[in-house]
Amino acid sequence: MILDERGKKYLLKEDCEFQSDLGIVTKEQIANCEIGDELKSHLDHTFKIVKPTVNDFIDLMDRRCSILVKKDIGTVLAYTGLGSGDRVVDSGTGAGAIALNFGNVVGGTGKVYTYEIREDFAKVAQKNIETFGINNIEVKNKDIKEGIDEQNIDLVFLDLPKPFEIFEDVYESLKVGGWLAVYAPYIDQAEIAYRVAKKLNFYNIEILETLERGLEVRPQGVRPKTRMVGHTGYLVFARKL
Repeated sequence: MILDERGKKYLLKEDCEFQSDLGIVTKEQIANCEIGDELKSHLDHTFKIVKPTVNDFIDLMDRRCSILVKKDIGTVLAYTGLGSGDRVVDSGTGAGAIALNFGNVVGGTGKVYTYEIREDFAKVAQKNIETFGINNIEVKNKDIKEGIDEQNIDLVFLDLPKPFEIFEDVYESLKVGGWLAVYAPYIDQAEIAYRVAKKLNFYNIEILETLERGLEVRPQGVRPKTRMVGHTGYLVFARKL
């Protein structure tokens, strides 16, 4: 990744020069640089070479649909305790944002199986995953309602209009101690998911909403920002015990 003087970031393409309104950085400069190096454009502006994190990459990748924001992804990772070597089923891949986060967390010994019913979204997600350079995510262009192929799963994450329709299949695919997590934009989706999970004897059932408010630091003092990331969706968690 290349970072300009304003903090704006760009993904570098292999064997290509870099061009922006602050000038051109030649492909020879890029080929001979290392992470942390500073390069000068032909307009004498400074650029820095940085290794992108998964969040940097998601900010810059091809996105043809809405994606989960960091506050919701972080809550899913923290609440379920996902870790190295775990196996995840994800449905509603979209551009692949949360699948990339799952793959980044479970590491080389873990595995992520992500289901996407739309072929165009599946292709975009596959391209994004390959570009990021992670090889523990399998994109499946398949309707998860036709059945979950995997068993002994640590986490099933669903971003679907009616996720509760497949809770029985989810229960069967989870290992004992495994988690179900659901992203629901509307409260009625979350309520039905809660009631169905309870009927199926899931434990530790919770509905959460995470709000994010930053602070602004000024010479005269510190105060909350007037704009914040408010409601994006509800998260429903349930555990098989």
